[in-house]
Amino acid sequence: MSKLSRLIGGFVRQHSRAYLVSGVMLAGVATLSVWVPRKVGAMIDGLANHTLSGNALLMEIGALLLIGLGIYFLRVAWRQILYGAAYQLGVSLRTRLYTRMTLQGPAFYQRQRTGDLMALATNDIDAIEMAAGEAMLAGFDGALTLVMVLGVMLLGVDWRLACIALLPFPLMGWAFWYISGHIHTASTDSLKRFSALNDHVQETLSGVRTLRALGLEQRSARQFSTLAGQAADASLRAQVWEAAYEPAVGLTLTAASGLTLGLGGYLIWHEQLTVGSLTAFTMYLGQLIWPMFAAGWVLSLIERGRAAWQRLHPMLEAPLAVEDHGTLTEVPAGPITLRDVSYAYSGPSAPAINDISLELKPGQTLGLVGPTGSGKSTLLRVLLRQLTPQHGSAQWSGHALDQYTLHALRAAISWVPQESFLFSASIADNIALAKPGATRAQIEHAASLAAIHDDILLFADGYDTQVGEKGITLSGGQRQRVAIARALLADNDLLLLDDALSAVDTGTETRILQHLEELRAQRSGRSAVIASHRLSSVVSADLIIVLRDGRITETGSHEQLLALDGWYASQWRYQQLEASLDEA
Repeated sequence: MSKLSRLIGGFVRQHSRAYLVSGVMLAGVATLSVWVPRKVGAMIDGLANHTLSGNALLMEIGALLLIGLGIYFLRVAWRQILYGAAYQLGVSLRTRLYTRMTLQGPAFYQRQRTGDLMALATNDIDAIEMAAGEAMLAGFDGALTLVMVLGVMLLGVDWRLACIALLPFPLMGWAFWYISGHIHTASTDSLKRFSALNDHVQETLSGVRTLRALGLEQRSARQFSTLAGQAADASLRAQVWEAAYEPAVGLTLTAASGLTLGLGGYLIWHEQLTVGSLTAFTMYLGQLIWPMFAAGWVLSLIERGRAAWQRLHPMLEAPLAVEDHGTLTEVPAGPITLRDVSYAYSGPSAPAINDISLELKPGQTLGLVGPTGSGKSTLLRVLLRQLTPQHGSAQWSGHALDQYTLHALRAAISWVPQESFLFSASIADNIALAKPGATRAQIEHAASLAAIHDDILLFADGYDTQVGEKGITLSGGQRQRVAIARALLADNDLLLLDDALSAVDTGTETRILQHLEELRAQRSGRSAVIASHRLSSVVSADLIIVLRDGRITETGSHEQLLALDGWYASQWRYQQLEASLDEA
């Protein structure tokens, strides 16, 4: 049994009542549909024998109309019940995919493209949803109708006509098998092409300012046109193969009808069959059109669902970068201790951090400095448990970080990454993201601490200004300060700043650092780790660590490191000279 079959089977069992009710209604539809040709045949024979006329004829016609109305309402009802259940599968799969993606680490998103993930959550899940809903019931309806119609044709009308009418059907079965294989291949290619198109649109809109700056609008438009054409061609190929079912059904039923009329005419000529019976049989043969089309439709939906599931399933089962097996739900105040911590990214590269040992006591500020690529961000990601140390141990308050639940650990940390991300909402909403119940006064206080309050008031709508997608309305420095305000509003025990002051001027930087010092003085136990390439950001830190090639090469306070006259001292002199030249 395929994984898709197990998924749909489990879903059907979970919603067995809805499927059972729909199945009963379909059985009623099939029964009524099979009854119609026999009634019509009997009416024709009655008219031919002059035994049916007057009120009796009107009553028979009325009964046919009631049967038609019954079939109509039963079909409407089963579709409403079935689709109401089938849509729940789409909701469940989208929720699973979304939850899984929110738990994935940066390495996952380095391998996956955003447009492809969006396509999985839309087109692919729609295809699986159709396989669980439309395909399941269409298959049941078609199979039930086929069995009942064949049974009546064999046992209720004439077995000889039934046998000769079925002769072309094996050829149709072979055609369906051949077509379904091509539909699977074409559907897989169609989904991939749509993902590529989706990804191009997403990247283009995200980097539209860069495209304009480089004058690449026409080139991007040509790429879009090519991808759109490829997606359309792939979709057309899938539709062409789906359309091939209809000629296979038509040819089969045409051959069956010709054989039936030939043998039926012979039997009527020899008075072995009545005209009414041949009419009823011909109507039953016409009713086989739906089971045959249903078979093609079901195979098409299943192949599309299989192709979609083959793309979606690896994402749902992709291993998490960091497993959440912790049991501690609260992080008590205490020191953060690293002992011989090492981490290397996949590939032949050297360890990003190697044998790192340090201790950060409650209320202290730690400065991380070093050249680009020295391991500062990696060390912060270890503290966030975005990465798990491959060697050594990382503890907080005497417990290993992996003993805490991810929710508890990250709820105790405020983090401002290098690239500050803002949502397409108002400035106030972006700041309040870390504390949704915050009042406007609290939001403005946090903005003042981050030295962004005055800038916000210059906008026409103030704190209600919409920042646009990814904060496009704001400058780089303003985005960073809004992100810092968001982190300060959370008021957590540990504040991590990953080069979060790189886009602000030195004056603004000084104000923000002074505010951080004031906060630390107001609340004992609040610690901070500031990673920066600008040494002025860590001057007042209790402890400064210099990282080079993933190792600690210098440790001490600002004054102690200057006295060592090493890398830190030389960089300090260079940056001071650079600052004085800028002022001049």
